[in-house]
Amino acid sequence: MVQPDWLWPGKKRIAVVFNVCLEAWSDGKAPGISPMGNPLPPGVLDNMAISWAAYGAKRGIYRLLEAFARHRAKASVMVSAILAERAPEAVRAVGDAGHEVLSHSYAMDVIPALMTEDEERRNLQRCTSLLEKASGKRVRGWISPRATPSAHTPRLLAEAGYAWYGDVLDDDLPYVQTFGGRRIVAIPLSTDVNDMPSMKYGNPPRMILESFEEQLARIKARREGPVVIDVTSHAHIFGRPHGAHYYEKIIQKAVKNREIWVATRLDIAEFVLARK
Repeated sequence: MVQPDWLWPGKKRIAVVFNVCLEAWSDGKAPGISPMGNPLPPGVLDNMAISWAAYGAKRGIYRLLEAFARHRAKASVMVSAILAERAPEAVRAVGDAGHEVLSHSYAMDVIPALMTEDEERRNLQRCTSLLEKASGKRVRGWISPRATPSAHTPRLLAEAGYAWYGDVLDDDLPYVQTFGGRRIVAIPLSTDVNDMPSMKYGNPPRMILESFEEQLARIKARREGPVVIDVTSHAHIFGRPHGAHYYEKIIQKAVKNREIWVATRLDIAEFVLARK
């Protein structure tokens, strides 16, 4: 396998991206997972799961924004556009703090793979308009719920002027795709440093910090570069006090490490496009 012959800005080998998921579900829909492992019977609305997920926009996102502010770091915040209607103040807070606001579809149950091309185009336009109005920032990135695109998604995003999307898991580094003369950067989404295992498998919150430290040790030992480390939290999971405590420790370590470029996904996309 041939190693790339380039590095990130400042000749740094490691790019760390802090992804924050600010998610919501459509009215009458509930998350498929929750703190209760026993599912309700089919057809019964899980109001406990709905309440659990609502923590993200009500409380969790603000705690995470405070952590980033303390260390002067920026994140890529993937936002369900329905929150621009339900909790516009939360979306505005993300934009006002200078973070990247990217679209995470209209809601977590609105998945491109389940739509016709026309439906997907309308959903894309709706999400872009809602998020830009609520955040006060241009939206240039997209990650589908479950990172599950349709066959049309990257082309539709390129046509709409998006700079990047994250519905790919087939590489370690970003790459450029072209559709009718329009370029878009595909930025793979890794799951090695993520709060979801704490939710799904009961891992203690400190394991996210341990996973990050293991990644850095592996990269240092092998002298790999360039590399990207995704550090992903959900505002309704690690926006809670104990999880946010360990997530902030990662922010602090990344900011202080001279080998790390703390970047948003848009930063990475612009860097890649400038090189081509």
